[in-house]
Amino acid sequence: MAVRISLLLAAEATRDVPGLDVTVQTPLGPASGRRVTRDVVVVPVLRAGLGMLDAVLELIPTARVGHIGLQRDEITAVASQYYSKLPADLSRSFVLMIDPMLATGGSAVAALDLLRSAGAHDVRMICIVAAPEGIALVERHHPDAAIYTPVVDSGLNAHKFIVPGLGDFGDRLYGT
Repeated sequence: MAVRISLLLAAEATRDVPGLDVTVQTPLGPASGRRVTRDVVVVPVLRAGLGMLDAVLELIPTARVGHIGLQRDEITAVASQYYSKLPADLSRSFVLMIDPMLATGGSAVAALDLLRSAGAHDVRMICIVAAPEGIALVERHHPDAAIYTPVVDSGLNAHKFIVPGLGDFGDRLYGT
């Protein structure tokens, strides 16, 4: 299910990426289409974001891929970075940051800070479930970063988990 939702969200988030009209030859005749003409970079926030990556690459197979590793402390809910590997020269790239959960917004802001410091200007975040608190924090720190999500749940519980939410998306996805 995460793959299907991610594909739909990526299609919506990339709707206005510059493209060129092309014609391709099919076995039954020519067909019109559109080819992306701008560099697209997809950056999953590890590890849960990896569950969304294949769907985005299915839509834009020529996209370059970076990775940002953030781990949330279960007591403080503060994110700490443990890994970052980004493609060179993000200044002219259309960047899709993918992370299935936007809870407190701390990880999203940290990842967006990293992308901005790497030169990214045009960044869009795709998440499967969001909380109002996370959206508010991202909008406060990065008002020009668009957030694409199909649902905004009611809020966070005392442990900073989205309610009703999905629990820990990475743990559910990978059975840990």
